[in-house]
Amino acid sequence: MKINILVCDLFEEWRLPETPAYAEMLRQLFDRVAPALEYEIFDVCRGVFPAELHADELYLIPGSRDSAYDDTPHVRKLIRMIREMDAAKIRMAGICFGHQVIARALGGKVEKARQGWGTGIRRSAVCDPKLSGCFPAQTMSLHYNHHDQVTLLPPQAVCFAQSDFCPVEGFYLDDRILTFQGHPEYTSDYSRHLLLHHAGDEPEEVKSKALASLNSPTDSVVAAELIVNMLR
Repeated sequence: MKINILVCDLFEEWRLPETPAYAEMLRQLFDRVAPALEYEIFDVCRGVFPAELHADELYLIPGSRDSAYDDTPHVRKLIRMIREMDAAKIRMAGICFGHQVIARALGGKVEKARQGWGTGIRRSAVCDPKLSGCFPAQTMSLHYNHHDQVTLLPPQAVCFAQSDFCPVEGFYLDDRILTFQGHPEYTSDYSRHLLLHHAGDEPEEVKSKALASLNSPTDSVVAAELIVNMLR
């Protein structure tokens, strides 16, 4: 089983000395649930895209400081590739920016949230019976760091989690596309570092509330399992 990680931002200046590269954070997450996975990394933010697409592999689009509605060359090319993968029924997963850009590419809408930044750990209600069994409490808690959000789903897509802050916390399309607005790969130490040192445009009230949330447990492993299960 193989996951191709389409890196859309390196986040190099956001790293702690002990924090691995962003792609390695993702690998560490998935290794917790499937240690035999193979990986290939593509720095799409530097214009490096897969030369071929493989139906027996999964393509993961993670976070980025870009917006899904940006008109930059690599975002345009990524949108074209998402549409190509969708037409070929190739499996995809999206995290934060990945969630948003997949939605935009397939006919949904992404906008800047009027309510501002979503940061820290947030709990959402699991609203779809297909995935409710994966979350015994019928809620999903993940780390978040976003200002944009999906406001209109692509045709045929199903929203599986909602919150008062964000109407689409995640969606799926058939058994081949699964996305999360949250960051299952984040740890509380990493979120705390971002809030304390790289959140200059977020109000102090928002940062204080987010910092206070970081002792809560998350469903990161469940999210990772759901993504990996698309390969099984």
